[in-house]
Amino acid sequence: MLIPVAYGLALALDAFVIFIGMRFLLAPRAAAVGYGVAAGDGADAYLAVKALRDTTFGVLGLALLAFVGAQAAAWFMLVVALIPLGDTVIVLRHGGTRATAFGIHFATAVVVLVSAALLFAV
Repeated sequence: MLIPVAYGLALALDAFVIFIGMRFLLAPRAAAVGYGVAAGDGADAYLAVKALRDTTFGVLGLALLAFVGAQAAAWFMLVVALIPLGDTVIVLRHGGTRATAFGIHFATAVVVLVSAALLFAV
């Protein structure tokens, strides 16, 4: 029972990060608002960087699950949890709401850490 849950959560998180990356690529302004900090003029390059970062991390997570296994994917999730934790701080420092910072970004970090723990337990 633990293996399907661990792999399922990791797959869902990786797929969701790819979705977020694609959203920043295809609808960058709307994605930035959803992130919690609206993008100003001239921010398109930075939004494209975020799109590339998120998409790459999602694909890397899937590759680790498929070709290396749960232990490597667990370490990956543990390290990647730093990103939503940093996003929490970024949103708070740049005028975003506490609800977005903690309700989206911090909560995501917690879920990613749960995923790491489940993968370590497999």
